[in-house]
Amino acid sequence: MPEFTFPDSQQNRVHLFVTCIVDQFFPEVGEAVVRTLRALGDEVQFNPAQTCCGQPAFNSGYWNEAKPLARRLLSQYDGSEPVVLPSGSCAAMIRNYYHELFADDSVNQARAEKLSHNVYEFTEYFAEKADAAQLDKLLGSKGMGATVAFHEACHAKRELGVDAQPKRILDTLTTRVELPQAEVCCGFGGTFSVKYSDISGAMLSEKLDNIEASGADVVTACDSSCLMHIRGGLQRRGSEVKAVHIAELVAAGLEGR
Repeated sequence: MPEFTFPDSQQNRVHLFVTCIVDQFFPEVGEAVVRTLRALGDEVQFNPAQTCCGQPAFNSGYWNEAKPLARRLLSQYDGSEPVVLPSGSCAAMIRNYYHELFADDSVNQARAEKLSHNVYEFTEYFAEKADAAQLDKLLGSKGMGATVAFHEACHAKRELGVDAQPKRILDTLTTRVELPQAEVCCGFGGTFSVKYSDISGAMLSEKLDNIEASGADVVTACDSSCLMHIRGGLQRRGSEVKAVHIAELVAAGLEGR
């Protein structure tokens, strides 16, 4: 896990990399991240020229197509300031796989190495910067009035080791109920859900069964892609459970105090 060295009395400048799916489908998630970072005292920078990190092409085996996107991203962030993403999958791509993508390019591999130490999934950054007392001060009313189940998205949990952080945030903010098989994939997996739709649908059905069995009012996660998949399934079932990104819950908690 990266080392955090934030000065207590000084505003920290951070960059928001909003990700494609948030930009195109769920801009409210990006707005919630901005409100939360500002509540921490951060100055948030957003580069409107940002585009895809290259993950869809990379995961599908189109590395030559992924490289220009990755080079563009590396040209926009020099690695000297934190880059926060509301997505475990995109954060994992930049932190863990740019090294592999640029294995034959020492210049860009060095840039990727530098940046990797300053790329953070949203809850990882928030929970590590705010200690227990700060979390309680910001979110500790437990006044949300809803029970929440947490889906442990694959990339955040397995590739970034982000697990305790979002749970700590939720336990401070609201009442978290245990989700059966929380660590099991929801079946989205990007292009996996398109190429293997029957398998994806079966995985989603099992995930929805567990969400409804938890008794939660809300299911949340660190990735809008998983939640889009889950939300669609819940809506088709006519379920009353809402699927909400964790950044939106945090922002709502901040504004409710």
